[in-house]
Amino acid sequence: MTRYNVLFLCTGNSARSILAEAYLNATGKGRFAAYSAGSHPQGKVNPFALELLAKHRLDSAGLRSKSWDEFARAGAPVMDFVFTVCDQAAGEVCPMWPGRPMTAHWGVDDPAKAEGTDEHKRKAFMRAFAEVSTRINLFLSLPLDKLDGLALGRKLAEIGRVGTEANTE
Repeated sequence: MTRYNVLFLCTGNSARSILAEAYLNATGKGRFAAYSAGSHPQGKVNPFALELLAKHRLDSAGLRSKSWDEFARAGAPVMDFVFTVCDQAAGEVCPMWPGRPMTAHWGVDDPAKAEGTDEHKRKAFMRAFAEVSTRINLFLSLPLDKLDGLALGRKLAEIGRVGTEANTE
């Protein structure tokens, strides 16, 4: 069985990419090793992200906010896929990953920027988690060993648009 390395990138690496890393590691059935990083890491995982992971019984041990530079160093895992989950519409700068992994942009609104009551913030995290988990489930359903690079690239881009149709109406 081929094991694929997947890196989720965002700006702060405190919420969206952390949720994606934990979810793929839990649902990937050993076929995937997920990682996350940020271009400007916050240095800590958002407490609402940790709360949500605990609520869904997803392992958060070892999760930390870190720079994407860690994955460019010698000895770092070689990535097969890199997905940016930052929201370009919010004016964030999404990092671009050098090298040869398959890449796609799966933009998600940043729940860490939600304001208001804790309940409002929790809802923002739930929306982000729902979007991330839906896209990861679609990714998991792809026949990776049967798709050529061009077809796989199209499928990954399509997954990145899932859920955005409702946001443009």
